[in-house]
Amino acid sequence: MREAKLNISRRKFLVSAGVSGAGLSLGLTLPVPGRAEPAAAEEVNAWVVVQPDDTVIIRIARSEMGQGTLTGLAQMVAEELECDWSKVTWEYPTPGESLARDRVWGSFATGGSRGIRGSHQYVREGGAAARMMLIEAAAMQWRVPPAECSAENSVIIHAASGRTTTYGKVATAAARLVPPTEIPLKDPKDWKLIGQPAKRLDTREKLTGEQLYGSDLNLPGMLNAAIKACPVFGGTVAGFDADKVNDMPGVKGVLQVDDNAVAVVADTWWRAKSALDVLPIQWDEGPNAKVSQADIEAAVKEGLTADSAFVGNSAGDVKAALAGAKTRVEATYSYPFLNHATMEPMNATALWTKESCEAWVPTQNGEGALAATAEAADLPLEQCEVHKMLLGGGFGRRGGGDYVRQAVLIARQMPGVPVKLLWSREEDMKHGFYHPITMARMEGGLDDDGNLIALNMRISGQSILAGRMPQALQDGKDPIVFQALSPDGDHAISYKIPNLLVDHAMRNSHVPPGFWRGVNVNQNAVYMECFVDEMAHAAGVDPLTFRQRLMQDNPKGLAVLNAAAEGAGWGKPTPDGVYRGLATCYAFGSHVAACAEVSVDDGGKLKMHRIVAATDPGYAVNPQQIEAQVEGSFVYGLSALLYEKCTVKDGAIEQENFDTFPSMRVAEMPEVETIVMPSGGFWGGVGEPTIAVAAPAVLNAIFAATGKRIRDVPLRGQNLRSA
Repeated sequence: MREAKLNISRRKFLVSAGVSGAGLSLGLTLPVPGRAEPAAAEEVNAWVVVQPDDTVIIRIARSEMGQGTLTGLAQMVAEELECDWSKVTWEYPTPGESLARDRVWGSFATGGSRGIRGSHQYVREGGAAARMMLIEAAAMQWRVPPAECSAENSVIIHAASGRTTTYGKVATAAARLVPPTEIPLKDPKDWKLIGQPAKRLDTREKLTGEQLYGSDLNLPGMLNAAIKACPVFGGTVAGFDADKVNDMPGVKGVLQVDDNAVAVVADTWWRAKSALDVLPIQWDEGPNAKVSQADIEAAVKEGLTADSAFVGNSAGDVKAALAGAKTRVEATYSYPFLNHATMEPMNATALWTKESCEAWVPTQNGEGALAATAEAADLPLEQCEVHKMLLGGGFGRRGGGDYVRQAVLIARQMPGVPVKLLWSREEDMKHGFYHPITMARMEGGLDDDGNLIALNMRISGQSILAGRMPQALQDGKDPIVFQALSPDGDHAISYKIPNLLVDHAMRNSHVPPGFWRGVNVNQNAVYMECFVDEMAHAAGVDPLTFRQRLMQDNPKGLAVLNAAAEGAGWGKPTPDGVYRGLATCYAFGSHVAACAEVSVDDGGKLKMHRIVAATDPGYAVNPQQIEAQVEGSFVYGLSALLYEKCTVKDGAIEQENFDTFPSMRVAEMPEVETIVMPSGGFWGGVGEPTIAVAAPAVLNAIFAATGKRIRDVPLRGQNLRSA
């Protein structure tokens, strides 16, 4: 492992007098693990640090986990800053520093496709304010009005006299100025960097291996910990025999962590893991040990016909409209538990003393990790700090603080020594926060002309908010259950259906639910888009035409659907044996659609040839990154469609590794063509809305190829041969 050059003590700040708020001027540098310390630099404001050679360091509060958020955010700052992109680099501020500065960097949480759309305004203002301060500093030196000066490519220009200077030369003077309070932003038509496929800022380090992830971290004198929790959720430790492993090579301690886990600390992780594997542990598995997968599924199924449910969207009189419909169609769909299965298992490193606690964490929520650190350390927030590491995959899993808490609790029992906790793959698989299990009962009615006049959609299953954030429930209802089905907002239903009822029978289990990439849009898009396809075929109407009828009041969504269909050649001949399927939805503030082309041979083997995807996120900060996000989300979503499912036996998750929870292979991945069509005027998400349309588009194409409706996923083990 590579050793990071880190300052383990609390960082010291040199505060300049007379400056406050968002422009607090600090003479500081923030080291990033694994990267060389920058040259002497000057903080112009909280977002922008300038070195004498004109290198610009942009502070990024959101987390980077492969999706390109840090590059997109840096582009927005740099756009308003008018700096030389070739000299831009980045660093993470810490949540402790943000707390000390009155949360100057805003939210550190990265999830829900909010990295850019949730902070675009204030990060652009940060870049614009820094530009204004740099220009003012130059104007003061030249004794000219700032309005006569302009900036471009890190050069400040006074056109009247022909004088120029660079950001690096005036940064010190700019840092002493009072930040502006009125900060005009560019008109989008004047953007030069936003909207361009700018190079990613983290590519070189990843290609060379210089980039440190949490699992790479190696601090001086560091010990390593492996952990094992009770396999049944809700169970506890009844006892363990530390004497059996205390004398094994490298073992430094055998520790109980909370009431449900045991850890072994050793000089290397492998020695800790080897000792843990042979450590005799007795578990009190509790009543949940009697729970089976069949029990959970039966409870969810019961909810499909229960009298009571939370209403998420309603219009008209569904019951009467269904009773009067010429044609009625009914179907039941299901979606399973899923693990996040990040490539890098959960890990965190902590150093605890009676006076302070520091943690190095790959986290999607730096402030949440700081809170978990302080709580486990039993210290005030002001005496704790979290250093964010790049994530080897997040997908919602690293928004939780469970692994951070464990690391700190272990470090408390080894005071003054940094300890890195690394979960095994098996621990990661069996102790996650899982995509919620749900089912949906769909009832639809058509009139004499084949129009969809009524839809009754009953969702039954888990609530993520009930399990993770019960304080966010609204009179007991979980509003995010209805993502892509809501009457309005960032998750509004794409279709106008005159008589509609969408409700949710909450049926929670002992398996903890979590925010899995795309959250509830994954199953809701399958339920809605596959059933709309069923209704189209029952009506004898082309699936594209059927959807177009329902989207006349949704012009942006309709444009995206039409673009995906046209891009795939909908209505035109396909190669022999190849069939198409459509899907669309509106989620996380973006319109998305996909058209899949598949074939199914006589033996029932599926081949996905191509998916054409279209998205309108309002503004496209970096089109190349959007294309990569679409492709990556399809890998994740299609892996779930094809193979992935977690099941419960004797209260515990059965799947322990990738042999029983496999992902797609490279040869199985279809060609993906992405149409990025930003219409402007709003900021939508990218990483999560697109994942939802791949699976239903493929399922609808399978029906077109075989005449079979697949209503339960994954496809693994199901017979896809033609009906």
